[in-house]
Amino acid sequence: MRDREIRAEQSHLDAVYRRLEEKIDEAEFLMNDASRGAQVGTPGALAERDAQVFRAGVHLNRLNSEFEDFLFGRVDLLAGRDGERGADGAYLSVEPAEDAVRPDGGADIAETLHIGRLGVLDAGYSPLVVDWRAPAAAPFYRATPVAPGRVVRRRVIRSKGRRVLGVEDDLLRPEVTARLDGAELPVVGDGALMAALGRARSHAMRDIVASIQAEQDLVIRAPAASVTEVEGGPGTGKTAVALHRAAYLLYQDRRRYAGGILIVSPTPLLVSYTEGVLPSLGEEGQVAIRALGSLADGVEVSGGTYGPGGARGDGADGAAPGTAYDSPRVARVKGSARMVRVLRAAARGALERDTAPDRVRVVVFGARVELDGDELRDIRRQVLGGTAPLNLMRPRARRFVLDGLWRKSGAAGRHADDPELAAETRAGFDEDVTTEPEFQEFMDAWWPELTPRQVLAAMADGRRLARWSGRTLRSGEAADVARSLGRLDADGNGPLSVHDAALLDELQVLLGTPARPRQRTETELLAELGVQEVTTAADRSTSRRDRAERLAEERTDYAHVIVDEAQDLTPMQWRMVGRRGRHATWTVVGDPAQSSWPDTDEARAARDEALGGRPRRRFELTVNYRNPAEVAELADRVLALAMPGAAPPRAVRSTGLEPRFAAVRDGADLGAAVRDEARRLLDEVEGTVGVVVAMERRAQARKWLAGLGDRVVPLGSLEAKGLEYDATLVVSPAEIAGAGPRHGGSGGRGGRRGGGGARGRGGSGSGGDGSGPGGEGTGTVGLRVLYVALTRATQRLTILSGERDAPGPDGVPELLRG
Repeated sequence: MRDREIRAEQSHLDAVYRRLEEKIDEAEFLMNDASRGAQVGTPGALAERDAQVFRAGVHLNRLNSEFEDFLFGRVDLLAGRDGERGADGAYLSVEPAEDAVRPDGGADIAETLHIGRLGVLDAGYSPLVVDWRAPAAAPFYRATPVAPGRVVRRRVIRSKGRRVLGVEDDLLRPEVTARLDGAELPVVGDGALMAALGRARSHAMRDIVASIQAEQDLVIRAPAASVTEVEGGPGTGKTAVALHRAAYLLYQDRRRYAGGILIVSPTPLLVSYTEGVLPSLGEEGQVAIRALGSLADGVEVSGGTYGPGGARGDGADGAAPGTAYDSPRVARVKGSARMVRVLRAAARGALERDTAPDRVRVVVFGARVELDGDELRDIRRQVLGGTAPLNLMRPRARRFVLDGLWRKSGAAGRHADDPELAAETRAGFDEDVTTEPEFQEFMDAWWPELTPRQVLAAMADGRRLARWSGRTLRSGEAADVARSLGRLDADGNGPLSVHDAALLDELQVLLGTPARPRQRTETELLAELGVQEVTTAADRSTSRRDRAERLAEERTDYAHVIVDEAQDLTPMQWRMVGRRGRHATWTVVGDPAQSSWPDTDEARAARDEALGGRPRRRFELTVNYRNPAEVAELADRVLALAMPGAAPPRAVRSTGLEPRFAAVRDGADLGAAVRDEARRLLDEVEGTVGVVVAMERRAQARKWLAGLGDRVVPLGSLEAKGLEYDATLVVSPAEIAGAGPRHGGSGGRGGRRGGGGARGRGGSGSGGDGSGPGGEGTGTVGLRVLYVALTRATQRLTILSGERDAPGPDGVPELLRG
């Protein structure tokens, strides 16, 4: 069905581009035709010619500039209360006609509107595409399940250039059996689950659907002021609700959010889905969609929280060039708020390099003047007594050095009775000294302009880092961090982890960026020469668009910030995100039961600091409409161990298929068993099969499953968060949880986040080695990772135990026995 619907949308997009090409040809003809009007020669004709060329140029430029990634949405609508149409050909009625839905729950789709960057009419003046700013497009952003208006189905269309990549549906009226062109309206993605629930014939199921819609609608329409906190377990639709909330708020009050909306995901996995939901809103620099590794200026880390990952559905398996990942032990240190003190000391310590000069000599007024090492150290201490960022202290340092040289020169006592002459003498002294190449070289070496990458590279020296960190880091932690940074060269170039991105952002604040003299533009230089550049309307439109795109790239403070999978942000990452929302309202989405950061108190303190004293509204999504009740019941056993007393989300559908248990005993081949169970699931479901293993077995799992096709996705347990599969095979729960018989033992090494082939909405997590954050280590953190692994299946779940799981005769591992 998904492939068929993609083909249908591709066919429509092809028709749109054919019409666009026709419109471009028409605009070019008008331009050429208007230009020939100059042959008339009368002033009136020339003025008319200029006006026609201007209008045609604006239209042509707009068509060309909006040509890429043109289409992104669609709404299928019931008949309206009246037949009035707007200028774009779409019906104006917001509410459906009284007889739009028949007594038996059936209805016909009366109108389908495609939403895009620009309105396009066909030759008969019917809308092929509705401009996203037009009133007719408002239901795409404003409709909710509680107040759907005429909307039955809302579809997000993911496209690149002229190619449709995917579709995802929201069913806003699941109780309606709608037909389009005589066939039942198809629904793809999570909307299909809602359709199945809504069409159940029991009143109880209809009540459940209403409760899902009501609690999600409360979040979407919550007042924009302050902080909106959304919690919910697996399958409750947290991410989708948060994104629709952003669209709703921005469309309701675009002026208020002209300062921009920032959407933050712990990994790039969420980004592609987000770009599908909110693509149009980014065209004027209003929405920035960033993974944590992309927040810091000039840093692009494609890895997830504890390892490299690919985009949603792309099946990527490995770090992108320039990407590294940290072991959980190192990640725990780099993510801790203690690193603020370490970085502050490291930034200052980087000034005192071994190669820094220990004296300065100048020749001035015919004499040699010198400051020795002790004097320079005393000057450095005085300068560092200030609170400005280090690079911004450089002018202060130069002034203090000049003062020291002035005093040593003996010139300070000259002309004491003539202040004006004394000032003139001092000015000449400063000019003579500062223009000397030797003095400039000394300042560059003694107080260099540091970059965050250079300081990070300096921290790769274990002895220096241990000295800078003092007692802030425990024994061995400084060595671990230094070792992880050994991949960088002296200038800090080399692979970076997502945790390094947060450190670089902190260092940027500590160092500061020196002010640069503004470079004059070509237009300004021409103006100085008396030349006035002539620009066309198309040039000015392109210039405005370029400025908007630059604004989106350069903006560091936003009007609204959305944080997804917030429970996994480290304290240092909260500081990085918090800087982008100092004056913002916030939407924070997460689930404590899925947290992979061990020190929840430290993370909470950093989160509170980022959010400040803003009032908070808290919402909880309680209905799990993705996992069958049979799967949820098993996962709830682990949740009870990981977070005693926590209330799991309520699963509302049942497949009648209990989880299957199998075991590998007496040294049998685990790989062969994994392959056999994966084949079994492939035969039982039509969609994807996720095979979840301990992080240390990721490479093995890829070999075990080689050749089974794209529908099988091997992934480490920490890659699974935010993803979902039609069937899931969980291999050795004890290894994933970092437990052995009687819940002892430890887990494996960290790995990448990511994976493909799922309908998930992103996510984050961490690798584990028994000591790191949220990894597959012992205790509640490892159990939370197992809880995530068990909640990925929408239809079938198989548990395959190994010897470490101590399975009983029925194959049920000790960890999962009731």
